[in-house]
Amino acid sequence: MPQAGTMSPARIHPRPTAARYQDAHRKWQGIPSVERTRGGRLYVNWYTGMDTETGGNFVVVTTSDDEGDSWDGPRFVVEHDDPEVRVYDPCLWRDPNDRLWLTWNQSRDFFDGRVGVWVATSDNPDDEEPLWSEPRRIANGLMMNKPTVLGDGTWLFPTAVWACHTPTEEHPLAAERFSNVYVSTDEGRTVSYLGGADVPNRSFDEHMVVEKRDGRLWMLVRCFDGVGESYSDDGGRTWSPGTRSHVDGPCSRFHVRRLESGRLLMINHADFGDRRSREEIELQGNVKEWKGRTNLTAFLSDDDGATWPHRLLLDDREDVSYPDAAVADDGGISVVYDHDRFGDRGIYLARFTEQDVLAGRMDSAGSAARVLVNRALALPEPGDGTAARPAPATAG
Repeated sequence: MPQAGTMSPARIHPRPTAARYQDAHRKWQGIPSVERTRGGRLYVNWYTGMDTETGGNFVVVTTSDDEGDSWDGPRFVVEHDDPEVRVYDPCLWRDPNDRLWLTWNQSRDFFDGRVGVWVATSDNPDDEEPLWSEPRRIANGLMMNKPTVLGDGTWLFPTAVWACHTPTEEHPLAAERFSNVYVSTDEGRTVSYLGGADVPNRSFDEHMVVEKRDGRLWMLVRCFDGVGESYSDDGGRTWSPGTRSHVDGPCSRFHVRRLESGRLLMINHADFGDRRSREEIELQGNVKEWKGRTNLTAFLSDDDGATWPHRLLLDDREDVSYPDAAVADDGGISVVYDHDRFGDRGIYLARFTEQDVLAGRMDSAGSAARVLVNRALALPEPGDGTAARPAPATAG
């Protein structure tokens, strides 16, 4: 008999009609991801649901066939039958075989200590009605950034079991409470734990891995005091003692990847001023108030990440955060991020090219900043403000 609760899969609902899923009635939203299919369709997702980040959260997926000028959504919703299970921190990834991966994490309430990364894939993401595989659990912990494909074809999945947050349940995962990588050598058919880095002062990890030109793996990790780093010389099995890197940040998610030109692209905050201390942050509840999440900027490095001399400002407002990026076959770059999750409740897109970053301005045809993908309006739902949902699974 299948296990209930977090160890059972959420459901993917196509074109849902219930009021709670609609733009007019969602009360908050953020933490987006973006991917582009071979046919040129943009997929963007984020999570939302309930009044805040808690059990009952769900993922919304929307699509665009005109470079982000208009959006069709909610195209899909990913939600669990059990109202205590949180479906959150989604990620979109186009693998080397052009399959679209939709991943999300499942936890009982905010953080139950085990969580779990779930995935469904689509072989026809450009069709009018894309089909998804049955969801499967591939890792302990959380993954919210794209995998890295190494030069030898190995896929590395950046997962973490948070060490900065007290779990609500006890699980025998002490050996995995690090910034981890899971590995697949068979194009995703099987995925298994490989190794993890212990980076001091890490926050919610949200790490990414880059393969350096000399073959080493470079892991960058979100930390309370900036961005930490660790290196692996053996493909991710073992990692050097973590240290603070030369990359700074206000304790927020960033994005880093290698482009076809060989340069490294990073989306991060620039000239952000003050950030909250670890002590201030740890005195807050699960949902925290941050400082420094401004001046979201695209950077380029010519020297494998040693320096980042090229920059393009994407959004200078306060409370812009959590960028993710997709790169088209022609090199065009799409970045999504959120703004003011409980106020504006906006998901935004920036379109630009590598040449725009080198020039420091958006000169290319079609480049644009602050393109609105979606805004939730937080209006009351019809009737008594509650909506029916699927019957909860048996508690497990």
